[in-house]
Formats: sequence, structure tokens, C-alpha cells
Amino acid sequence: MKFIREPGSAVTVRHVEKGMLKIGDQSVTENVILFRDEIRRGWRAADIQNLQETDLLDLIAEKPEILVFGCGWRSLLPPRDLVFALARKGIGFEMMDTPAACRTFNILISEGRDAAAVLAID
Repeated sequence: MKFIREPGSAVTVRHVEKGMLKIGDQSVTENVILFRDEIRRGWRAADIQNLQETDLLDLIAEKPEILVFGCGWRSLLPPRDLVFALARKGIGFEMMDTPAACRTFNILISEGRDAAAVLAID
């Protein structure tokens, strides 16, 4: 069996540090929402610890299979009501620190999964 390394897509997260992400060939210094083929800059929620479904309406409209939420450099538990609201819509939800969310998103899109990620950089 021969293994071939496929190049990453334009939305592959290539580098993560506090305050900056390298996505494809772009340096991003603001929170972002990523889809398999799109980067949406400037996402902002009032309070990540109290995240609600209304904070993610634009993302939910795209109906990703799974949403990976990078909540910065600390891990938080996802709001229970949000997890259940997304599950009722058929969307899986995982919340983790941003570096872990970047790795998870990269793996999911490399597998051809319909994933989205919200990445907080601070």
C-alpha cells in the first residue's frame, strides 16, 4: 500500500498561537468561523461561558454535521442547553481549547466530514 500525503485545503489551520492563527496562507488575528471551504472572520459572542443558540444562528443555518468550538486557551464545559439544542438539529457539538479544536477540525475536514469550527484566539 502506498501512502500519499495530500496537501491541506485553504482552510487547514497550519499554526496556532495566542492572538493569531495561520489558516491556509492567511494570518488571522480575530475570532473566526471555519467551514470546509470558507473562512468567516470577526465572530464575536458576548460571553463564551454562557454561549447560546442565538450566538450561532448563521453557523447553524449552514447545517454542519459537527461543530468544534475552540474557546481560547482554557477548556470550558459546553452549556448543556446549547448541546441539546444543536443535537435536536442533528449537529454534534464539541467544546475544547483552541489548539485542540484546530487539530480536530483539520482531521475532520481531511476525512471529508462536513465540519465547522468556531475559533476564539484570545
